[in-house]
Amino acid sequence: MKRYLPLLTVTAAVVITLAVSGCGGPATAGGAAPGQAQTKEVRYQGSANNVSLLEVAEDLGYLGDVKLKWVGNTISGPQDIQSVATNQTDIGGAFAGAVVKLIDAGAAVKGVVNYYGEDEKSFIGFYALDGSPIHSAKDFIGKKIAVNTLGAHADAVINGYLKKNGLSEAEIKSVQLVVLPPNDTEEAIRRGQVDIGALSGVLQDHAVATGGLRSIFSDYELYGAFAGGQLVLRNDFAAQNPDTSATLATGVAKAIQWETSTPKEEVIARFTKIITDRNRGESTANLKYWKSVGVPNAGIITDADFSRWESWLKDTGIISGAINPGKYYTNQFNQLASAPATSASKGQP
Repeated sequence: MKRYLPLLTVTAAVVITLAVSGCGGPATAGGAAPGQAQTKEVRYQGSANNVSLLEVAEDLGYLGDVKLKWVGNTISGPQDIQSVATNQTDIGGAFAGAVVKLIDAGAAVKGVVNYYGEDEKSFIGFYALDGSPIHSAKDFIGKKIAVNTLGAHADAVINGYLKKNGLSEAEIKSVQLVVLPPNDTEEAIRRGQVDIGALSGVLQDHAVATGGLRSIFSDYELYGAFAGGQLVLRNDFAAQNPDTSATLATGVAKAIQWETSTPKEEVIARFTKIITDRNRGESTANLKYWKSVGVPNAGIITDADFSRWESWLKDTGIISGAINPGKYYTNQFNQLASAPATSASKGQP
């Protein structure tokens, strides 16, 4: 399948990287050796002009004496979790399908908390110019679609949309996915460099507010509200640092609850403070478009968060048989997963 050659190449590269780094076995950097104190410094990648749930959790004091160490910005979810697998970072997040791909390639990591999701306010939409002739799935045949990376969320959603609307395998293969940084997607649509672009979050809202673009469909329209991806930890890190791992997963869960229950203006003000305080020369202009965290149920992971993508995982050759969701996640570190619903923290600082 020509459309998925880049994806398969990335998978092969992951296997090679894992073999060279030895991350399939015990690693020592970033974790405490038996009998030693657990690490209190956790390496992670950020995202320019954005604030992650990890960063919110730290700013609100939910991580206690655990401190985040920023090592740079990620370019995509698959890259972020591969950095965890190869011991360049300790925690990172990606689309559930990318988590499956990495673990099945031999990476000793596991999802510990959902960190992004889609709802009626926050979703990935697929946009074309107002005057574009593209209105339905059939109109996608032979067209170029901008996505942030191959083998991830947008890729799987497009595949699901086209299959649901009756396109044949040959027609689906004709749809070209073009990898572009999210910050460049709106301009690429407007310049006609791509026919359709995937937009989400503040970038989506900025594009819509500017005008001239039209939504064709969204992942929320296709699937309803759902959790899209997980933060993962290396298995050796979690085993050597169980308390730190619980602090991270539970802190993110509390940050989800806080963003869910706090007025929008206060959330945006907190985001603005975090970006300003970290002093990386970033812009806070698009924060005003933030709408919701989109993650349901305090980040608690379910089998459905993985089985939802089973058809796409088979189509791309990532799995060959029935998916076994329990292989890819644990809720043991998210203390809100075992808390009664009536007493679970609402995330107030």
